[in-house]
Amino acid sequence: MLSCGEPSGDLYAGALVSAMRAIDPAVSVFGFGGPAAERAGVKLVGDYRGISVTGLVEALRVLPKSWSMLRRLGDAAAAERPDVFVAIDFPDFNFRLLPVMKRLGVPVVYYVSPQLWAWRPGRLETVRRFVDRMLVIFPFEVSIYEKAGVPVEFVGHPLVDLAVARKSRADLVTPLGLDPARPIVALLPGSRPNELHYILPDLVAAARLIRARLPEVQFLVARAPSLPASLFDPLGPLRTDGIPVGIVEGATDDVLAAADVVVTASGTATVQTALHGRPMIIVYRVSGGTYAIGRVFVRLSTYGMVNLIAGRRIVPELVQHEFTPENVAREAVSLLTDHARAEKMRHDLMEVRNLLAVSGASNRAARAILQLAMKK
Repeated sequence: MLSCGEPSGDLYAGALVSAMRAIDPAVSVFGFGGPAAERAGVKLVGDYRGISVTGLVEALRVLPKSWSMLRRLGDAAAAERPDVFVAIDFPDFNFRLLPVMKRLGVPVVYYVSPQLWAWRPGRLETVRRFVDRMLVIFPFEVSIYEKAGVPVEFVGHPLVDLAVARKSRADLVTPLGLDPARPIVALLPGSRPNELHYILPDLVAAARLIRARLPEVQFLVARAPSLPASLFDPLGPLRTDGIPVGIVEGATDDVLAAADVVVTASGTATVQTALHGRPMIIVYRVSGGTYAIGRVFVRLSTYGMVNLIAGRRIVPELVQHEFTPENVAREAVSLLTDHARAEKMRHDLMEVRNLLAVSGASNRAARAILQLAMKK
């Protein structure tokens, strides 16, 4: 049984299940996930879409759906008695399933560590009590769990194998009416509806400013699968005003490979961008209430995952009040015109890639999970 509650976790779940089936075609998997998990053969008890949000205040709005889904998953676990339960990130949801598995005597593997080192470190005790094996995707996480007495293994980052473009720049942008010979700025506004609500309008405003300063620039927008088209309505006025913008759904790697500069919401996409070696600007915004509460708990001076991996700020972060169209435009224009700065950033991002460049993460995770299931 597995549980993943967001697009990135669903992507990892799909690759993981495919790897498990390659090792043992008789493996049966059920649980909570999305389209990638389902395509890989997971029998879905529930779909994460409609539950996945970011922010403490935002999570309150979907709480009734979350509790209903947790009950369904608990009932399914009691009925099926899986040989192993795999939780993939999504801690506010998955942590509530851990005691259920403990009562049922089901071993627990946690694949893709929650960012407990960033906030709420007290949850390490919960991990120690309920998790039989932690499979981490960042090297620096190993020592955190070793010190807490949690069996841990670094398996590598699954995106190292998954972040592959399938189309050339020309093949991608030409059908969208863009010119592959002109500069392209990629806009990645996030994968959840509430992220687009807070982020996309200011990216659109920033695009106008960038275009005013650099008239040759074009824009590519990466649209996460299954997001309603209405969320992208703010892009309409750009097209009306003749600003070239193309939307690509479900092919983020193609968008990143085609871009000269990327403006991305904080999250998994920052690692994806780093693996493609593209200069980037990280942006993020949540509701005022969530931000005020989060500042009390978050113990980091930097938020972007690539900066955390590098151990220093190698790409700019514009979070909450610093995320303005003017600031985004200033950074984007700088990266497009200051070639020495862009090249330095590409060099630093290569260091990040080298720290993660251990291929076969999904296969290693699959073997560790099947080994624990066989012991059961």
